[in-house]
Amino acid sequence: MSRRSRRDRTAAPSQATGGARCTVTVCRGCCCGTTAKVPRLDHEAQLTDVRSALAGVATVRRTDCLDACERANVIVIQPSAEGRKAGGRPVWLGQVNDPGAVADITAWIREGGPGLADPPGVLDLYAFQPSRRVRAELHDA
Repeated sequence: MSRRSRRDRTAAPSQATGGARCTVTVCRGCCCGTTAKVPRLDHEAQLTDVRSALAGVATVRRTDCLDACERANVIVIQPSAEGRKAGGRPVWLGQVNDPGAVADITAWIREGGPGLADPPGVLDLYAFQPSRRVRAELHDA
């Protein structure tokens, strides 16, 4: 087990010290957050669940469009300042339509998120890289 993994399991530094938090951006204003693209998902309930699960742990924000419309239900996890210093980078996840995936995402963020904790392997199924222009726009927001 690496030193980083041991540190992650003992305490999530961003939570323990009151430092900066991860930011979770959820696409909801365009086709991603509508029943037209994912008809069996209650998009508002999912957003409420994410906010409840991460209350006091991460900043959760809703955005109109992340311009990654080829995927539905996009969520971006930006590392905390400490996570970024440890090498963490934003993680883009698309087609997050399963409650189990949301549970895995919130558990990972509670452990520290990008740079501070290893993501569950199942998140590889949802991960993608948006264009540089889209990444830059989110970073500027």
